[in-house]
Amino acid sequence: MDDRAVKQTRCFGPEIWAAAIAMAAAMYAAFVYAPYVEDPPGQRIFYFHVSSAWVSFLAFFVTFLAGVMVLLKRSLWWDSVAVASAEIGTLFCTIALISGSIWAKAAWSVWWVWDPRLTTAFILWLIYAAYIVLRMSTPSRERAARFGAVYAVIGFVTVPLVFMSIRIWRTQHPAPMYLEPEMLAALLFCVAAFTLLYFAFLRSRFRIEQARRASPWST
Repeated sequence: MDDRAVKQTRCFGPEIWAAAIAMAAAMYAAFVYAPYVEDPPGQRIFYFHVSSAWVSFLAFFVTFLAGVMVLLKRSLWWDSVAVASAEIGTLFCTIALISGSIWAKAAWSVWWVWDPRLTTAFILWLIYAAYIVLRMSTPSRERAARFGAVYAVIGFVTVPLVFMSIRIWRTQHPAPMYLEPEMLAALLFCVAAFTLLYFAFLRSRFRIEQARRASPWST
């Protein structure tokens, strides 16, 4: 790996610092600015649970679009975007599942139920975890890009299924609810902060992937 590639992977861009400031402000919005309410239980974690789920959907949508571009353009540049976004989406999906379990414990006195929303979200996580394993286990970059693109396009079908699950089936998961103005403002700010964090992570992970592919030692 050349010196410029090493420098790119080690330097934090301004987007990282902007995301860090935004996340600190999101913590204030969720824990200080937003009023406390007893219903729903575990209300504070709601801001981070919803924001994490939103970012996972966004990340998998970007992976889907990048996969389409790989198939159309045969572009490894777009494949780097797909890989980076899929990994970040899986991370935020993990956060959404964990925070949802904590919320479930507060609301239902159990950590997990095989509710349609929870079950489909877990399947979504499994699909993209398998995507990452598939990429890592395919030695050829071109073949990994091709397989990954097809997988990403097909796997994205799960995302709208997760989103619509509370509308299709009877579920314990809370339906969309009315929020007080301060709660809505805090939620929207947290979603914006998490979105900024996603793009900061995406840019950094994309740089790492591009540098890795440029290295003569990589396979």
